[in-house]
Amino acid sequence: MKWQQTILFFSLIYCNTLIVSAQNITVDDTYTAQQLVENVLVNSSCATVYNVAAKGDTFPVGENSHGYFTNAGGSFPFAEGVVLSTQYAKKSIGPYNWVLGNDNDGGWLGDADLNQILGINSVTATVLEFDFIPLTNFLSFDYIFASTEYADTGSCRFTDGFAFLIKENTLGSVYENLAVIPGTQTPVSSTNIHPTILPSGIYNGCAAVNENYFNGFNTASSPINFAGQTAIMNAQTPVIAGKSYHIKLVIANDFNEYYDSAVFFKAGSFSPKFDLGSDRLATSNPICFGESYTIDTQLPATYDYKWYKDGVLLPTEKSPILTISDNGTYKVEVVFTPATCLAIDEIKLEYAPEIIVSNTTLAQCDDNADGISIFNLTRVDNIIKNNDTTLSPVVYYESLADAQGKLNPILTPTTYTNKLTVPTLFARVTNIFGCANYAQLNLKIANNLISPQSPVSNCDDDGVQDGFYQFDLNTQITPQVLNGLPSGMIVEYYLSTTDAIAQKNSLTNIFKNTTPNQQIIQARIVNGPDCFGIVPVRLVVNTFNPVNFQEEMGFVCVDSTTDLSVASGFSSYLWNTGATSNSIPINVAGNYSVTVTNAEGCKAVKKFNLTSSEIATITGATVTDFAGNNNSVLLQYTGIGDNYEFSIDGSYFQDNPLFTGIAPGKYLAYANDKNACGLSIPFTIYVLDYPRFFTPNGDGYNDIWKIKNLDLFPNSTLTIYNRYGKILTEINTVNPYWTGKYNGKELPSDDYWFQLNLGEGKIIKGHFTLKR
Repeated sequence: MKWQQTILFFSLIYCNTLIVSAQNITVDDTYTAQQLVENVLVNSSCATVYNVAAKGDTFPVGENSHGYFTNAGGSFPFAEGVVLSTQYAKKSIGPYNWVLGNDNDGGWLGDADLNQILGINSVTATVLEFDFIPLTNFLSFDYIFASTEYADTGSCRFTDGFAFLIKENTLGSVYENLAVIPGTQTPVSSTNIHPTILPSGIYNGCAAVNENYFNGFNTASSPINFAGQTAIMNAQTPVIAGKSYHIKLVIANDFNEYYDSAVFFKAGSFSPKFDLGSDRLATSNPICFGESYTIDTQLPATYDYKWYKDGVLLPTEKSPILTISDNGTYKVEVVFTPATCLAIDEIKLEYAPEIIVSNTTLAQCDDNADGISIFNLTRVDNIIKNNDTTLSPVVYYESLADAQGKLNPILTPTTYTNKLTVPTLFARVTNIFGCANYAQLNLKIANNLISPQSPVSNCDDDGVQDGFYQFDLNTQITPQVLNGLPSGMIVEYYLSTTDAIAQKNSLTNIFKNTTPNQQIIQARIVNGPDCFGIVPVRLVVNTFNPVNFQEEMGFVCVDSTTDLSVASGFSSYLWNTGATSNSIPINVAGNYSVTVTNAEGCKAVKKFNLTSSEIATITGATVTDFAGNNNSVLLQYTGIGDNYEFSIDGSYFQDNPLFTGIAPGKYLAYANDKNACGLSIPFTIYVLDYPRFFTPNGDGYNDIWKIKNLDLFPNSTLTIYNRYGKILTEINTVNPYWTGKYNGKELPSDDYWFQLNLGEGKIIKGHFTLKR
């Protein structure tokens, strides 16, 4: 036990040290309910307080659960005030030293009104209530709610709470709770204001709720004996001066008495107040330019009033209201007669800058001169707003009353059809604070005359003569449309008048006609937002596709001249040689072209691709002879031409220089240039062969055996044999043929052989038949 005593001893020393250093609050629970209300909360002759009562714990005997507190110069936010607690009031004195709260007073009940407000089954309620007649129009008080439910996980499970209840002292009136989270109807309680609570033991934690109103957990150095507390809270309500109200201040525990709570009221919370309202600042919620603003104290006219602007007394202003029209800090001092107490409030009022709008006129073109057209009102939005991008979109109305009342707006401002009876519209714009201003928009029909436009033509130069071609509208048309018109205008183009009036489906600058050869488009002349006029423009696409203008391939003969020509009758000609006639002489191969221009200025190009050609020269021939039906001649030739034909009789020509099946004989070979350059010099060719039989019977047919044209080879030798190799005769220039005899005697029918030596190693052997 000794070690326990030692620990207790040092603990007491530590706690006492903290008590001294923390400068805890003091609590005096001997104040009566009347003293707490009249001398602490109200403490003013500007209000009448009566029927004051309090109830709560009286156990232990002589200890009350309500009392008067001071902060004794410590850190508690309120210097003094009233404390209501769910334990005897003096247990609220710091520092925080958690002890399971149990006053062992089973008769200390809860409060039915608080149960209804918080939805709990309360116990240990402390109540302070009284009747109250204010001389002002505004009631407010500052308070702090503190609770030991903030220890551990209690604030996740138990709704200890407080209510400030007020109602008129009239039959049937009901309480209103002023102790709520600002801007809501949520009551102030331990479950409605707390930070994130972590799980502990068998209990789950919970997420933060309205954490910004939680001031933090207390420690052993805190001036009050509760686990945590809220920030300074404020409750307020308007009241009617001179009317009687009943006020009930009540706090209680939820379900059990073990974790206590308290509410601390700042002294003087019920001092006389009135509310002139929130400041109206130029940066947040200014008064709209040009509007008058009434400051209303909402107090009886029987009170005495002194009004000040920027600290300067306004001597003639004596009423409870003040109407102002310019910036300033306005203050009023009110003496609540017949009492002698004084209340003061001030308000800072600033005006928004003037919204500068401009009246303007919008002119539109009319397609049928009936005075009715379609207007795009939004074209003057920026003019009306003076290009102020901070202003709202412009909304248009047909009357000023509608604009001011925001009634019957024009829902389709981009396609508004004007009415002859409504020549003027009204535009409404607002600034970021909702202030409005109005401008007039006069609608008129443009009646400007625009000269008829000359057709604009293009040649169909895209390689396909189909009547479609692109136009550069800004370059080709706009200058002539604007010629003679005032400067600063622009031109838009449309397919139809309807589109031009409505300004929809505008054409791009590079436009390809959609109707072949000719098409009419509409040019809309725009003068700022106004339509100056609409005029049709005819687009013409001229096709030019002369006959026989396909590219030609041709030839020019070496050392010769040929003419290139196209048809006459065009406006101009230009050859790539620089010539300007329809025909030119050419003596050199190459690529030539001529560009012709017709009366519309359209051009067409014809190309000529000329290659060289010349007369061929036959340089030789390869003769295959002594082959009967297989005799052939292959001609050799030179020449730069690529289109020759050949002949060995001067009559029949063929493309192939090889001739087959040639009979023996003498031939003159020719090469002809099919490009008309001419015929070659003839080349002589001999084809030799021997008869396969002869019949030496004297009938004049085949009576001798002879090789035709052998005399052309004077150095040749021809020997004839019988089948046994016996030389029968030799053929030569002296003896040019054989008659079938040997030594003057006729030889019998048989096959006989020969050998022909033409020289240069060429030997021909064969045999033939002698028939009798």
